[in-house]
Amino acid sequence: MRARPGGFTFSVPSGLPVSAAPSPLPTRAKLRFGLLSLVVSVGLVALKFWAWRLTGSQVVLSDALESIVNIATSAFALWSVWLAGLPRDENHPYGHGKVEHLSVGLEGALIFGAGFFIVVGAASALVHPHPVGRLDWGIGLLAATALVNLATGWWLVRAGRRLRSLALEGDGRHLYLDALTSIVAIASLAGVRATGWLWLDGAAALGLGAFITWQGGRMLRRAVGGLLDETDPGAVADVVAALQAHRRPTWIDVHNLRVQTYGADLHIDCHVSLPYYQTLYATHEEVDAIERVVRESGPGQQVELFIHADPCRPPRQCPTCQVLDCPVRQRPFVELIEWTPANVMRNERHSFGAEAA
Repeated sequence: MRARPGGFTFSVPSGLPVSAAPSPLPTRAKLRFGLLSLVVSVGLVALKFWAWRLTGSQVVLSDALESIVNIATSAFALWSVWLAGLPRDENHPYGHGKVEHLSVGLEGALIFGAGFFIVVGAASALVHPHPVGRLDWGIGLLAATALVNLATGWWLVRAGRRLRSLALEGDGRHLYLDALTSIVAIASLAGVRATGWLWLDGAAALGLGAFITWQGGRMLRRAVGGLLDETDPGAVADVVAALQAHRRPTWIDVHNLRVQTYGADLHIDCHVSLPYYQTLYATHEEVDAIERVVRESGPGQQVELFIHADPCRPPRQCPTCQVLDCPVRQRPFVELIEWTPANVMRNERHSFGAEAA
């Protein structure tokens, strides 16, 4: 606890001390999923290059080149999951979870680069189309890779959400993208087979490259936002909803709420207005209650709260205070202000009109 002018700040870690290690079970599960992604990526890249050697198709080559990125990103995602699972230490007091944002950023950069080179190669193939052969083999092999990618990607996205791993979720979405590129390649080969129009191969590769480049840019944007502590609207809404649902009369006001995600961990700062005449012990009990509400309403991740306890300010906050038997009340209760992400994130106490503090 640190004293500040106008109140006290309580540090309430939900979980273990900084020097203690979290449960190894979630980390082991993440590593198993990460290893699965790496093994699948290596096998599918080999199949796609085999399909390219058989067909000579530009769109199949584009699909194979994009899949090479899977190997690098799956390996980096596996390393980042291991690093994110390490306990907090003196050099990393907030843990190592942000490395997962770095993993997604690297994946996005590699996908963006692959998309650019695919566009260049596809433009050349569109201008100078070349024969495509062994279409049945190519379609069959790509169909098999698409099914495997869809199944593995679905599994990884579900695991990433359940285990709160941005790296696993990003890897799974990349496999979805890889399956989509294979489906486009299959459609292109089928079109060439049905019509004999060789330019369809280059045109499909060009569109595929543009789409891959756009997806890589989106992943880069998400990673940069996470590294810069961009607000997660979903996490903020969950925290505010939990506080509103379990609100106590003595919790007069909550404001200046900030929620940061570090891998699977949440770090929450906020100011809470409490009756100024309460003892320090009673104030600490209220802070503990707020911490329990947030932790028990969440999906099970580690939560660390830094709560600044403000003394209430009569008569300004009396109209919004539900402590009806308050011994120092100077104005009657008028209306309870519902907490929403919009008003709880502002750094100002909630009151009516010109009385805002």
